[in-house]
Amino acid sequence: MAGDFPRSPRLLKGGLVAYQLPELLPTLIVFQYNPDEVTRSLQSRGGQGGGRGDANRTDGPPDETLTFTVEIDAADQLAEPTKQENRTTVQNGLHPVVAALESLLYPSYAMVVANEALALAGSGLIQGEQAPLALLVWGPHRVLPVQVQSLSIKEQAFDVQLNPIRVSADLTLRVMTYRDLTITNPGYWVFMASFTQKEVMAAMNTIGDASAINNLLPF
Repeated sequence: MAGDFPRSPRLLKGGLVAYQLPELLPTLIVFQYNPDEVTRSLQSRGGQGGGRGDANRTDGPPDETLTFTVEIDAADQLAEPTKQENRTTVQNGLHPVVAALESLLYPSYAMVVANEALALAGSGLIQGEQAPLALLVWGPHRVLPVQVQSLSIKEQAFDVQLNPIRVSADLTLRVMTYRDLTITNPGYWVFMASFTQKEVMAAMNTIGDASAINNLLPF
């Protein structure tokens, strides 16, 4: 723990930041405990058609998904129920953080109500219902626009009012790229910044002795 030793580095917390555009007031979901592991899967978007010279052609960046498990526990808050900052958890358990996670897959409630009203009025101007723009924040070198593909929640313990007080959430996120987002969407520029950083990091790679391979290169 960072607090055990004064000179130990402060541990950064990962999390998700969600924007229901055009509103710019985000919903913040800070991981109470950082996931122990993150599985990343990249699948090439190979170009279709073309001749032999197009064998390495790609149709944009790869499809990337990230999967991990977030553990949430209300034990510390319930141990000190009189603290002002713990009152919400004491009264509601982990319902608020579970609702925040689930809201990543839902359209805006206000938009749904507005569309229902327009439909009842016979209007054909029904607006598209979109889920929030979500950003995965996983340290300074990895901030990515993502779409929640799946969310599986296991409620493992409950208080006397049946509020969940220990939760395990399995998340599968798909990285949104410049092929998915318009140039006017803030997520477009978040991805492009990450893309640029990836290029810089690849150029910094010094792992391994390159001389043994250089001697075998045919050209």
